[in-house]
Amino acid sequence: MIRVTYRIETPGDPRALAAKIAADQSTGTFTELPGETDALRARHAARVEAVTMLEPLPAPSLPEAGGHPGPFRRAEAVIAYPLDSIGTDLAALMTVTLGGVFAARGLTGIRILDLDLPPDFACHPGPQFGIEGSRRLTGVAEGPIIASIIKPSLGLTPEETAEVVRTLCDAGVDFIKDDEKMMNPAYAPLAARVAAIMPVIRDHEQRTGKRVMYAFGISAADPDVMMRHHDHVVAQGGTAAVININSIGAGGMAFLRKRSALCLHAHRNGWDLLTRHPGFGYDFRPYQKIWRLLGVDQFQINGIAAKYWEGDDSFVRSFADVTTPIFSEADRALPVVCSGQWGGQAFETWRRTGRTLDLMYLGGGGIHGHPGGPAAGVRAIRAAWQAASEGLTPDQATARDPDLKAAYDLWGG
Repeated sequence: MIRVTYRIETPGDPRALAAKIAADQSTGTFTELPGETDALRARHAARVEAVTMLEPLPAPSLPEAGGHPGPFRRAEAVIAYPLDSIGTDLAALMTVTLGGVFAARGLTGIRILDLDLPPDFACHPGPQFGIEGSRRLTGVAEGPIIASIIKPSLGLTPEETAEVVRTLCDAGVDFIKDDEKMMNPAYAPLAARVAAIMPVIRDHEQRTGKRVMYAFGISAADPDVMMRHHDHVVAQGGTAAVININSIGAGGMAFLRKRSALCLHAHRNGWDLLTRHPGFGYDFRPYQKIWRLLGVDQFQINGIAAKYWEGDDSFVRSFADVTTPIFSEADRALPVVCSGQWGGQAFETWRRTGRTLDLMYLGGGGIHGHPGGPAAGVRAIRAAWQAASEGLTPDQATARDPDLKAAYDLWGG
């Protein structure tokens, strides 16, 4: 069985609405059907396995109440769908169990909280590299993978981008990425960026022995174009790509993963549309399972004190989600802590994510904008993580490291 947990909100009875959703999304419709026999229902009908009532709300989450005065009753409902009715195709899964439920009449809110899949879904490839492969490709055997992003995000020529890459390599980062907005613009085509950047990566490796991983933005709506981008990066010795997963869709991701030789770094731009309303949409937990099954290796999930709207508790749950096996340890994605990060958030990140160093710590402005320059920004982040993992406080850490102190003086307020 495929089990989906929904949080249902309605001015009516959530139990009745859960039963209606189960019927509408499997064998039933608005009226009795002569062909819907007991035997057919036994094999193909979804069924409500559990309903847990929650505190009601005085006002509806969505303006669908038609003047109803409330209260608006809520419940968590677990609905089980027979595997025979859906199979293991992810498009079928999303159509039946996730997409259609939002159309039900009588809802003033519905949110998908979890997705419990049977072992049959292990047929999907999952991450090709994941946590261990990311460590191998970056040469970072232990500790966080320290990463940065090309800034300014847009407007640099390929040659100017290559100079930023040189600066970041010399600063000591392990990973650099294109901004998600950078794909194949006329002023800096992908082929030209690859031609300018890869010699810098190779030169740095020859001088230092360290090969910095660079993730090129290869996303395209046409899967054939995206694969041509992929193949060009591979031919020039690249090892990673930034994938805008919501923009290319599940089909594009499946097409890419089946043929990919690159470590796939997922940017979830557009995710906020699906989750920002607390009474409607998706939790991250079911969403990220789909993309991990499709083959995401590294997953951007914001961070502590992020520059965007998402709060710290949501980030902590997302971190746990991407690092919890679906079927095996190999299907975990590397969590990418990002969005306004500098050394100061390392202490709380360490404390709240299980004291693990299996992560990528992505600093853009927190590296480029350090008053001592990018190298000082990288040193400050490394010093912060070292101190956090040793159990030091920020005051103790800044007392022993001037680069971290300078970061706190600038951003600590």
